[in-house]
Amino acid sequence: MTAANTAAAAAEPDGLHDFDLFPGTWRARHRKLKKRLAGSNDWSEFEGTQWFLPMLGGAGNMDDNVFDVPGAPYRGVSLRSFDPKTRTWAIWWLDGRDPHKIDVPVIGRFENGVGTFLADDTFEGKPIKMRFLWSKITARSRYWEQAFSPDGGKTWETNWTTEFEKTS
Repeated sequence: MTAANTAAAAAEPDGLHDFDLFPGTWRARHRKLKKRLAGSNDWSEFEGTQWFLPMLGGAGNMDDNVFDVPGAPYRGVSLRSFDPKTRTWAIWWLDGRDPHKIDVPVIGRFENGVGTFLADDTFEGKPIKMRFLWSKITARSRYWEQAFSPDGGKTWETNWTTEFEKTS
């Protein structure tokens, strides 16, 4: 890195480079609760692929996901953007099975190597808090999980986990 690049990076808001290790193609191993917020421990497991691309000069990114759910494969897209004023990222989800609906964004940041992103949402008509966690991030692997809280964040049920392994 040149002196000019080092100075430019130091002048950028903290958090802008949080997703810099993510671009590329990833193999995904998904584990998803069959019934959410129902006290279930019955999980389905399936593979997938993710293509991750930077956008907006590094202040945004997106990924295109293929979910190889047995008998019901589908696609989805995540879109992320960074707000330098709040030093937070927003993440929106567009599910290919419902292509005219974009989910409410989860908003958050990375601290000590873990990205925590939260939103108020509804599930089956009831208010919930939703949480995404990104952790165990290296150049070749990373881990994501989603959890719901029906009690304002006092307790959380993890309902989806994904282990990613970089393929290119």
